[in-house]
Amino acid sequence: MAKLGGKNTLMLAGGIAAGVAALRYVARSKRRFDLYGKVVLVTGGARGLGLLMAREFSNRGAKIAVCAKDAAELEDAKTDLRKRGANVFTYVCDMTNQSEVKELIAAVENHFGAVDVLVNNAGVMQVGPMDDMTIEDYETAMRVHYWAPLYASLEVVPGMRRRKSGRIVNVSSIGGMVSVPHLLPYSASKFALVGLSEGMRSELMGDNIYVTTVSPGLLRTGSTQTADFKGQNEDEYAWFALSDTLPGASMRADYAAWKIVEATIYGDAEIVLSIPARLVTIARALFPEPTSETLAFVNQALPGPGSMPSESAGENGEDAPITAPPAEQHGDLPAAKATQNGSRKRTH
Repeated sequence: MAKLGGKNTLMLAGGIAAGVAALRYVARSKRRFDLYGKVVLVTGGARGLGLLMAREFSNRGAKIAVCAKDAAELEDAKTDLRKRGANVFTYVCDMTNQSEVKELIAAVENHFGAVDVLVNNAGVMQVGPMDDMTIEDYETAMRVHYWAPLYASLEVVPGMRRRKSGRIVNVSSIGGMVSVPHLLPYSASKFALVGLSEGMRSELMGDNIYVTTVSPGLLRTGSTQTADFKGQNEDEYAWFALSDTLPGASMRADYAAWKIVEATIYGDAEIVLSIPARLVTIARALFPEPTSETLAFVNQALPGPGSMPSESAGENGEDAPITAPPAEQHGDLPAAKATQNGSRKRTH
Protein backbone atom coordinates (compact mmCIF):
# COMPACT_ATOMS: atom_id res chain seq x y z
CA MET A 1 0.00 0.00 0.00
CA ALA A 2 2.81 2.37 0.89
CA LYS A 3 4.54 1.69 -2.42
CA LEU A 4 1.27 2.20 -4.28
CA GLY A 5 0.64 5.47 -2.45
CA GLY A 6 4.12 6.69 -3.27
CA LYS A 7 3.67 5.80 -6.92
CA ASN A 8 0.36 7.65 -7.07
CA THR A 9 1.96 10.70 -5.48
CA LEU A 10 4.74 10.72 -8.06
CA MET A 11 2.22 10.34 -10.87
CA LEU A 12 0.15 13.22 -9.46
CA ALA A 13 3.23 15.43 -9.13
CA GLY A 14 4.27 14.55 -12.67
CA GLY A 15 0.82 15.37 -13.97
CA ILE A 16 0.78 18.73 -12.20
CA ALA A 17 4.22 19.57 -13.56
CA ALA A 18 3.17 18.63 -17.07
CA GLY A 19 0.02 20.73 -16.75
CA VAL A 20 1.95 23.76 -15.53
CA ALA A 21 4.43 23.38 -18.39
CA ALA A 22 1.58 23.16 -20.91
CA LEU A 23 -0.13 26.25 -19.52
CA ARG A 24 3.16 28.16 -19.61
CA TYR A 25 3.70 27.15 -23.23
CA VAL A 26 0.23 28.35 -24.22
CA ALA A 27 0.64 31.63 -22.33
CA ARG A 28 4.05 32.32 -23.88
CA SER A 29 2.75 31.53 -27.36
CA LYS A 30 -0.08 34.05 -26.94
CA ARG A 31 2.40 36.72 -25.82
CA ARG A 32 4.70 36.20 -28.79
CA PHE A 33 5.90 39.55 -30.16
CA ASP A 34 7.03 39.86 -33.77
CA LEU A 35 10.15 42.04 -33.87
CA TYR A 36 10.15 42.56 -37.63
CA GLY A 37 9.91 46.29 -38.35
CA LYS A 38 9.71 47.16 -34.66
CA VAL A 39 11.79 49.99 -33.15
CA VAL A 40 14.18 48.77 -30.45
CA LEU A 41 16.14 51.22 -28.29
CA VAL A 42 19.18 49.78 -26.47
CA THR A 43 20.79 52.06 -23.90
CA GLY A 44 24.48 51.49 -23.25
CA GLY A 45 24.57 49.75 -26.61
CA ALA A 46 27.93 50.90 -27.97
CA ARG A 47 29.77 47.75 -26.90
CA GLY A 48 29.69 44.62 -24.79
CA LEU A 49 26.34 42.99 -24.09
CA GLY A 50 24.46 46.05 -25.34
CA LEU A 51 26.04 45.86 -28.78
CA LEU A 52 25.48 42.11 -28.95
CA MET A 53 21.80 42.59 -28.12
CA ALA A 54 21.53 45.27 -30.80
CA ARG A 55 22.97 42.81 -33.33
CA GLU A 56 20.54 40.10 -32.27
CA PHE A 57 17.50 42.37 -32.41
CA SER A 58 18.62 43.47 -35.88
CA ASN A 59 18.89 39.83 -36.95
CA ARG A 60 15.18 39.52 -36.12
CA GLY A 61 14.33 42.40 -38.46
CA ALA A 62 14.05 45.22 -35.92
CA LYS A 63 15.09 48.83 -36.45
CA ILE A 64 17.85 49.59 -33.97
CA ALA A 65 18.42 52.75 -31.95
CA VAL A 66 21.54 52.77 -29.78
CA CYS A 67 22.64 55.38 -27.28
CA ALA A 68 25.82 55.84 -25.23
CA LYS A 69 27.87 58.64 -23.68
CA ASP A 70 31.01 58.02 -25.71
CA ALA A 71 30.62 59.42 -29.23
CA ALA A 72 33.63 57.55 -30.64
CA GLU A 73 32.45 54.18 -29.36
CA LEU A 74 28.97 54.94 -30.62
CA GLU A 75 30.35 55.63 -34.09
CA ASP A 76 32.22 52.31 -34.02
CA ALA A 77 29.00 50.55 -32.99
CA LYS A 78 27.10 52.18 -35.86
CA THR A 79 29.75 51.02 -38.32
CA ASP A 80 29.64 47.50 -36.89
CA LEU A 81 25.87 47.27 -37.08
CA ARG A 82 25.59 48.72 -40.56
CA LYS A 83 28.17 46.27 -41.86
CA ARG A 84 25.84 43.54 -40.58
CA GLY A 85 22.90 45.03 -42.45
CA ALA A 86 21.22 46.77 -39.54
CA ASN A 87 18.94 49.77 -39.94
CA VAL A 88 20.53 51.75 -37.10
CA PHE A 89 20.24 55.18 -35.50
CA THR A 90 22.70 56.36 -32.85
CA TYR A 91 22.46 59.16 -30.31
CA VAL A 92 24.89 60.46 -27.70
CA CYS A 93 23.07 60.63 -24.36
CA ASP A 94 23.73 60.71 -20.63
CA MET A 95 20.92 58.50 -19.34
CA THR A 96 21.19 59.99 -15.84
CA ASN A 97 20.08 63.37 -17.21
CA GLN A 98 16.31 63.36 -17.54
CA SER A 99 16.28 66.21 -20.06
CA GLU A 100 18.73 64.33 -22.30
CA VAL A 101 16.60 61.19 -22.02
CA LYS A 102 13.55 63.15 -23.20
CA GLU A 103 15.59 64.46 -26.15
CA LEU A 104 16.79 60.92 -26.92
CA ILE A 105 13.28 59.47 -27.10
CA ALA A 106 12.10 62.39 -29.22
CA ALA A 107 15.03 61.90 -31.61
CA VAL A 108 14.38 58.17 -31.97
CA GLU A 109 10.69 58.75 -32.59
CA ASN A 110 11.47 61.45 -35.15
CA HIS A 111 13.84 59.10 -37.00
CA PHE A 112 12.08 55.74 -36.75
CA GLY A 113 8.73 56.25 -35.09
CA ALA A 114 7.48 55.13 -31.68
CA VAL A 115 9.70 52.95 -29.51
CA ASP A 116 8.28 49.43 -29.37
CA VAL A 117 11.02 47.85 -27.23
CA LEU A 118 13.13 49.62 -24.62
CA VAL A 119 16.22 47.82 -23.32
CA ASN A 120 17.69 49.50 -20.22
CA ASN A 121 21.26 48.25 -20.26
CA ALA A 122 23.55 51.18 -19.32
CA GLY A 123 25.50 50.63 -16.13
CA VAL A 124 28.53 51.28 -13.96
CA MET A 125 30.46 49.19 -11.46
CA GLN A 126 32.61 49.99 -8.44
CA VAL A 127 34.68 47.13 -7.04
CA GLY A 128 36.17 47.24 -3.56
CA PRO A 129 35.38 46.91 0.16
CA MET A 130 32.65 48.94 1.84
CA ASP A 131 35.23 51.06 3.70
CA ASP A 132 36.60 52.39 0.40
CA MET A 133 33.23 53.33 -1.07
CA THR A 134 32.01 56.92 -0.94
CA ILE A 135 28.53 58.40 -0.85
CA GLU A 136 29.18 59.50 -4.44
CA ASP A 137 29.71 55.84 -5.43
CA TYR A 138 26.26 54.92 -4.14
CA GLU A 139 24.66 57.99 -5.70
CA THR A 140 26.27 57.28 -9.08
CA ALA A 141 25.15 53.65 -9.03
CA MET A 142 21.58 54.66 -8.18
CA ARG A 143 21.49 57.31 -10.90
CA VAL A 144 22.63 54.87 -13.56
CA HIS A 145 20.88 51.67 -12.46
CA TYR A 146 17.62 53.05 -11.03
CA TRP A 147 16.89 56.60 -12.16
CA ALA A 148 18.09 56.16 -15.76
CA PRO A 149 15.81 53.15 -16.46
CA LEU A 150 12.95 54.97 -14.74
CA TYR A 151 13.48 58.12 -16.83
CA ALA A 152 13.51 56.12 -20.06
CA SER A 153 10.53 53.97 -19.10
CA LEU A 154 8.41 56.98 -18.17
CA GLU A 155 9.07 58.44 -21.61
CA VAL A 156 7.98 55.39 -23.61
CA VAL A 157 5.15 53.98 -21.47
CA PRO A 158 2.46 56.54 -22.47
CA GLY A 159 2.87 55.68 -26.16
CA MET A 160 2.94 51.96 -25.45
CA ARG A 161 -0.27 52.31 -23.45
CA ARG A 162 -1.99 54.11 -26.32
CA ARG A 163 -0.94 51.36 -28.72
CA LYS A 164 -1.67 48.61 -26.18
CA SER A 165 1.65 47.04 -27.03
CA GLY A 166 5.25 47.20 -25.88
CA ARG A 167 8.24 45.57 -24.24
CA ILE A 168 10.61 46.91 -21.60
CA VAL A 169 13.73 44.94 -20.70
CA ASN A 170 15.66 45.88 -17.58
CA VAL A 171 19.14 44.38 -17.50
CA SER A 172 19.91 43.94 -13.83
CA SER A 173 22.34 41.36 -12.45
CA ILE A 174 22.73 38.40 -10.16
CA GLY A 175 24.05 41.14 -7.87
CA GLY A 176 20.48 42.47 -7.76
CA MET A 177 19.27 39.19 -6.27
CA VAL A 178 22.21 38.22 -4.07
CA SER A 179 24.42 40.99 -2.73
CA VAL A 180 28.00 40.09 -3.61
CA PRO A 181 30.92 41.23 -1.39
CA HIS A 182 32.96 44.18 -2.68
CA LEU A 183 30.15 45.27 -5.01
CA LEU A 184 27.93 47.03 -2.49
CA PRO A 185 26.86 50.18 -4.44
CA TYR A 186 26.39 48.04 -7.54
CA SER A 187 24.31 45.38 -5.78
CA ALA A 188 22.21 47.86 -3.81
CA SER A 189 21.29 49.79 -6.94
CA LYS A 190 20.59 46.60 -8.88
CA PHE A 191 18.25 45.45 -6.09
CA ALA A 192 16.41 48.75 -6.60
CA LEU A 193 16.17 48.07 -10.33
CA VAL A 194 14.76 44.59 -9.74
CA GLY A 195 12.06 46.04 -7.47
CA LEU A 196 11.20 48.69 -10.03
CA SER A 197 11.12 46.17 -12.86
CA GLU A 198 8.90 43.66 -11.07
CA GLY A 199 6.49 46.37 -9.95
CA MET A 200 6.29 47.84 -13.44
CA ARG A 201 5.44 44.44 -14.89
CA SER A 202 2.48 44.05 -12.53
CA GLU A 203 1.14 47.51 -13.28
CA LEU A 204 1.65 47.51 -17.05
CA MET A 205 0.65 43.97 -18.01
CA GLY A 206 -3.00 45.00 -18.25
CA ASP A 207 -2.01 47.35 -21.08
CA ASN A 208 -0.25 44.52 -22.95
CA ILE A 209 3.15 45.91 -21.98
CA TYR A 210 5.47 43.17 -20.76
CA VAL A 211 8.45 44.04 -18.57
CA THR A 212 11.28 41.52 -18.38
CA THR A 213 13.92 41.51 -15.63
CA VAL A 214 17.27 40.12 -16.78
CA SER A 215 19.77 38.95 -14.15
CA PRO A 216 23.02 37.84 -15.76
CA GLY A 217 25.87 36.26 -13.89
CA LEU A 218 29.41 36.57 -15.22
CA LEU A 219 29.53 37.16 -18.97
CA ARG A 220 32.50 36.85 -21.30
CA THR A 221 32.26 40.12 -23.21
CA GLY A 222 35.92 40.23 -24.27
CA SER A 223 35.96 44.03 -23.92
CA THR A 224 37.33 46.56 -21.45
CA GLN A 225 34.91 46.84 -18.57
CA THR A 226 33.62 50.00 -16.97
CA ALA A 227 34.70 49.03 -13.50
CA ASP A 228 36.25 51.35 -10.93
CA PHE A 229 38.65 49.34 -8.75
CA LYS A 230 39.00 50.95 -5.36
CA GLY A 231 41.18 50.40 -2.29
CA GLN A 232 43.87 47.84 -3.07
CA ASN A 233 42.95 48.13 -6.72
CA GLU A 234 45.61 45.81 -8.15
CA ASP A 235 44.42 42.98 -5.89
CA GLU A 236 40.77 43.83 -6.50
CA TYR A 237 41.33 43.65 -10.24
CA ALA A 238 43.18 40.34 -9.88
CA TRP A 239 40.35 38.50 -8.12
CA PHE A 240 37.74 40.05 -10.40
CA ALA A 241 39.63 38.97 -13.51
CA LEU A 242 40.23 35.50 -12.06
CA SER A 243 36.49 34.87 -11.83
CA ASP A 244 36.34 34.87 -15.63
CA THR A 245 38.79 31.98 -15.85
CA LEU A 246 37.01 29.59 -13.48
CA PRO A 247 35.50 26.64 -15.39
CA GLY A 248 31.76 27.04 -15.91
CA ALA A 249 31.61 30.33 -14.00
CA SER A 250 30.81 32.58 -16.96
CA MET A 251 28.60 32.54 -20.03
CA ARG A 252 29.27 33.57 -23.61
CA ALA A 253 27.88 37.06 -24.05
CA ASP A 254 26.48 36.37 -27.53
CA TYR A 255 24.47 33.47 -26.15
CA ALA A 256 23.24 35.69 -23.32
CA ALA A 257 22.11 38.27 -25.90
CA TRP A 258 20.19 35.59 -27.79
CA LYS A 259 18.48 34.45 -24.58
CA ILE A 260 17.51 38.02 -23.71
CA VAL A 261 15.97 38.62 -27.13
CA GLU A 262 14.01 35.37 -26.85
CA ALA A 263 12.72 36.43 -23.42
CA THR A 264 11.71 39.78 -24.92
CA ILE A 265 9.76 38.13 -27.72
CA TYR A 266 7.78 35.97 -25.32
CA GLY A 267 7.38 38.61 -22.62
CA ASP A 268 8.96 36.50 -19.88
CA ALA A 269 8.88 37.96 -16.38
CA GLU A 270 12.45 37.08 -15.48
CA ILE A 271 15.52 35.43 -16.89
CA VAL A 272 18.57 34.48 -14.83
CA LEU A 273 21.53 33.82 -17.09
CA SER A 274 24.04 31.04 -16.38
CA ILE A 275 23.68 27.92 -14.27
CA PRO A 276 25.91 29.23 -11.43
CA ALA A 277 23.73 32.35 -11.17
CA ARG A 278 20.56 30.26 -10.97
CA LEU A 279 22.07 28.02 -8.32
CA VAL A 280 23.10 31.01 -6.22
CA THR A 281 19.61 32.52 -6.35
CA ILE A 282 18.02 29.20 -5.40
CA ALA A 283 20.45 28.77 -2.51
CA ARG A 284 19.72 32.30 -1.29
CA ALA A 285 15.95 31.66 -1.39
CA LEU A 286 16.07 28.26 0.32
CA PHE A 287 19.00 28.72 2.67
CA PRO A 288 19.42 32.43 3.44
CA GLU A 289 21.50 31.99 6.60
CA PRO A 290 24.08 29.56 5.19
CA THR A 291 24.31 31.65 2.01
CA SER A 292 24.98 34.77 4.05
CA GLU A 293 27.65 32.99 6.06
CA THR A 294 29.28 31.69 2.88
CA LEU A 295 29.40 35.19 1.41
CA ALA A 296 30.91 36.48 4.65
CA PHE A 297 33.62 33.82 4.36
CA VAL A 298 34.27 34.87 0.76
CA ASN A 299 34.56 38.47 1.91
CA GLN A 300 37.30 37.51 4.36
CA ALA A 301 39.34 36.11 1.48
CA LEU A 302 39.08 39.30 -0.58
CA PRO A 303 41.49 42.27 -0.31
CA GLY A 304 41.01 44.50 2.69
CA PRO A 305 40.55 48.28 2.67
CA GLY A 306 43.38 50.31 1.21
CA SER A 307 44.40 53.88 0.58
CA MET A 308 45.46 53.44 -3.04
CA PRO A 309 43.66 55.65 -5.59
CA SER A 310 40.86 54.00 -7.48
CA GLU A 311 41.45 52.53 -10.91
CA SER A 312 38.80 53.41 -13.41
CA ALA A 313 38.37 51.16 -16.42
CA GLY A 314 36.29 53.70 -18.24
CA GLU A 315 34.12 56.75 -17.89
CA ASN A 316 31.16 56.22 -20.17
CA GLY A 317 29.09 54.00 -17.90
CA GLU A 318 28.05 51.23 -20.27
CA ASP A 319 27.73 47.45 -19.91
CA ALA A 320 25.23 46.90 -17.14
CA PRO A 321 25.55 43.29 -15.95
CA ILE A 322 28.26 41.84 -13.75
CA THR A 323 30.65 41.11 -16.57
CA ALA A 324 34.12 39.72 -16.25
CA PRO A 325 37.13 41.80 -17.28
CA PRO A 326 38.86 40.58 -20.42
CA ALA A 327 40.80 37.41 -19.76
CA GLU A 328 44.54 37.60 -20.34
CA GLN A 329 44.61 34.27 -22.14
CA HIS A 330 42.33 35.68 -24.84
CA GLY A 331 44.80 38.46 -25.57
CA ASP A 332 42.17 41.11 -24.83
CA LEU A 333 43.73 42.72 -21.78
CA PRO A 334 44.68 46.29 -22.61
CA ALA A 335 48.15 47.48 -21.74
CA ALA A 336 48.70 49.06 -18.34
CA LYS A 337 50.70 52.18 -17.81
CA ALA A 338 51.99 53.86 -14.68
CA THR A 339 50.47 57.13 -13.57
CA GLN A 340 51.95 59.78 -11.33
CA ASN A 341 49.68 58.89 -8.42
CA GLY A 342 50.72 55.25 -8.45
CA SER A 343 47.39 53.76 -9.53
CA ARG A 344 47.05 51.66 -12.64
CA LYS A 345 45.02 52.84 -15.59
CA ARG A 346 44.26 50.48 -18.42
CA THR A 347 44.71 52.17 -21.75
CA HIS A 348 42.01 52.02 -24.41
